[in-house]
Amino acid sequence: MAALSPGFCAGHAPSRLPSVSGVCSWWRWRATGARSAGAMGRAPGVAAALFYGAVAALVLLGVRDVLFLYEENRCSMTYMYEYPEYLKIKLPKKISRRFPAYELYLYGEGNYAEENKNLILTGIPVLFLPGNAGSYKQDFYTAVNNHWILKAQDARNLTILSVAGGFRDYQVRSGLAFLPRLSQHSSALFVVSSAVPRTWASTDHLSIVWCKELILATIRAFFDLIDETTKQITEDPKKRMLVLNHHFVRHPAKFFEEDPETLTELKGTFIWIKIKSSKWTYTVYNESDGKYFMFPLSNHRKTHSHVHCQSSMLDTSSWIYGCLNSSSSMCLEGFDLSWKAELLPTVKVVTLKLQEYPSLSDLVVYVPAINGNKFTLDCEFFKEDSRTVQLPVTHLFSFGFSSSKIVLNSTGLIYNVQLQHFGQIYQAFKIYIESYCHPHKGRKTSVYRLHVPWSHEDSITVSKVPSFTEISAKLHIAQPENDSTVAVLNIYSSLDCQYEVTIKTSFSQVLGQVIRFHGGSLPVYVISNMLLAYGGQLSALISTGQCSDFVLALARAAKPYKVDPIVNVVKFLLGFNWFKDIWNVLFLPELDAVLLNKQDIWFPLVSLILFLFGTGIAYWGGILFSSSLRLLSSLWLSLTRPSGLTKDSKLMTPRRAFMAILLVFVSCTTCGAFAILIIYLHYIFKVIKLHSNVRIEQNVLNKDPKHSKDTSDNSNKEIVKNCDSTETITEAAAASPTTNTAIDNVVNSLKIHITILNLLTWIVLLSLPSLIYWFKNLRYNIRLDPDPCRTMAIILVSTVGILMNSSTTKVKSSKLSKIAAQLPLPLSVAVVAFGPMHLYRVPYFVICSLLLHALCCIV
Repeated sequence: MAALSPGFCAGHAPSRLPSVSGVCSWWRWRATGARSAGAMGRAPGVAAALFYGAVAALVLLGVRDVLFLYEENRCSMTYMYEYPEYLKIKLPKKISRRFPAYELYLYGEGNYAEENKNLILTGIPVLFLPGNAGSYKQDFYTAVNNHWILKAQDARNLTILSVAGGFRDYQVRSGLAFLPRLSQHSSALFVVSSAVPRTWASTDHLSIVWCKELILATIRAFFDLIDETTKQITEDPKKRMLVLNHHFVRHPAKFFEEDPETLTELKGTFIWIKIKSSKWTYTVYNESDGKYFMFPLSNHRKTHSHVHCQSSMLDTSSWIYGCLNSSSSMCLEGFDLSWKAELLPTVKVVTLKLQEYPSLSDLVVYVPAINGNKFTLDCEFFKEDSRTVQLPVTHLFSFGFSSSKIVLNSTGLIYNVQLQHFGQIYQAFKIYIESYCHPHKGRKTSVYRLHVPWSHEDSITVSKVPSFTEISAKLHIAQPENDSTVAVLNIYSSLDCQYEVTIKTSFSQVLGQVIRFHGGSLPVYVISNMLLAYGGQLSALISTGQCSDFVLALARAAKPYKVDPIVNVVKFLLGFNWFKDIWNVLFLPELDAVLLNKQDIWFPLVSLILFLFGTGIAYWGGILFSSSLRLLSSLWLSLTRPSGLTKDSKLMTPRRAFMAILLVFVSCTTCGAFAILIIYLHYIFKVIKLHSNVRIEQNVLNKDPKHSKDTSDNSNKEIVKNCDSTETITEAAAASPTTNTAIDNVVNSLKIHITILNLLTWIVLLSLPSLIYWFKNLRYNIRLDPDPCRTMAIILVSTVGILMNSSTTKVKSSKLSKIAAQLPLPLSVAVVAFGPMHLYRVPYFVICSLLLHALCCIV
């Protein structure tokens, strides 16, 4: 508001220094101007805080959906039959030296362990490899997928079963367990545990190894894989796939047979009953005599296209047959159609297309003689069009305010609701199914299955009817481009029930999908934002001589249009051969966005969303970090008596050089991440001391008796507080210009140090897996080898050793200062271009910027 410059004080010529009263007037003008400017800047500051607060809240919603909002654990615990024992098997010395953290044990329980303590073993070996919480640079799934593609011809006789845990497993998303589909390789099967017959449950990363239902399916498959002649796993890849499909994809409620006898004699003195109606229900209880129910097909072929039957008796015996050219009231032999059935949690069902069985004259349902068991049989003939309906899903940006609804008026045993336009990973919906049933005794059960035809990731929900059921619909694998199939909601119901199906977008689950598929890339976008803020601070320092606070610099500089358009343009140009040739000549790695696009997990606006998420995290992370520094500096002041601002302007002293050499030695002999952590903690300690000393200096200046009279007349305090700044600097009104300049330089340096610490925090977090792995394996070897952080640590220790003792005065006067201020922008672009799938690259981009900053302190 006040346009009066510092050289013009009331009642004095510009060329003359102001008197004491003039100083008073000058500070009144300055204070008034500061208050007015603060009033003008407060609105954008509040707006930024609210905006980034909302963005951070969206991130938390997505994280909440991934970590907490999933189905309950429906697995049963697996218990040992007898007390387990582990017999150590001695490995060759060469292997032991190469892999000191690994040992081989024979697992046994009770008598088995006792009988095999001499390690004279027979049978089929099964090797179990435990997980490994190692470096983030392991890119394990990528390595397996690349090997699968490159060595497909060599591995064509290898049979692979990969089971993922579903949405309960937030540590490893299920899509990573799916290998690329190759035309030359058909001996691989990838399933989600929620789709495995007799399991039908999502498992987390731990329960997948003890889930009884899944273990039983695996054990049954192992036994069926044994060749009866060799007593080993069969060498026939076709049989191996038949076994795995039987137990993990479609279970017909029968024991596995490689070549089942489909033509069967219908023996026994049973009662034959002919059924001519299109709908039939029979409840069995204490049947003394077996029965055969015959359904002549000739008339039904004219009016119906399909027949569907289901039985609530879940035994493994045959129960439905197709009769060949029967002209009498009974059938002597028929095809066993039980192999066409499918086991569901409460019923076994079979749906047949009549056109595919032109030679069948009758359908026969067998009811055995039982005592004490009660079950129900249902059959109906129908037209496919009458039971298949299309339900378009709602748009992503409807945010759940609109819905699509369909009412299934006709009563039937099965409905197929095709979910139109549902095939992308970023789509997520809530499906509400309301059932209405005619009055009956007891509550019946309906089974709802969300069937995804392009991958084995079905989910099944069992519900009592009448009821109101909510189902989550989201994908692990996006629909391939050349796939025209449609996701289907199968409803297996009762004859006397009607259904109303409603679908609407679930915004929180959409956010969850973004976090699930791209949460690992969030550090990339956080660091990209921080680099922009860092560059903005250096630019302001060079142009104005003043350094803005980290949070304010972030709000000003972190704009997605500085990064995203460049990455998208490069991605577009890489579609042209001439540009790709230039790219390869420059030995540049493949753009991560291209890799993500090949995996069908890159969708429109994802980079913009992640950038905004990164900004929100960086913004509130910066506030939290600065608040922590303020708290620690207050604690330090309460415990010690600071000695004031240091006069030592040397970047390197013998003590500091020794510290740097020692940490380089630590990096080379132990773990690079450990050295990074040490230098980081040392840096934080120095900044806490600097923060405390600045506060003490300001208090001393504020209480100077020489100017107490002048400062008592008005509020001669200038609060330098920029958008939730962590520093509140109180300057004495009549302090000398030299003192003010010195304090300003220290404050600027402090702000730059805080920004560098914010960047280093993320480098420490990214190197944390290596540190944890090294710490866990200290008993085997004090040196981590290979160490993905060693080179990075050696460079970083030397660079940070200079930066932690630097000041902004040297940066402003450096010949490299302009380059140092401009470099963070291209580096922030490079981080987004090459970092999302290769997190180990990210710290090196940060180090480049810090290294140039360190050179500015020297040159």
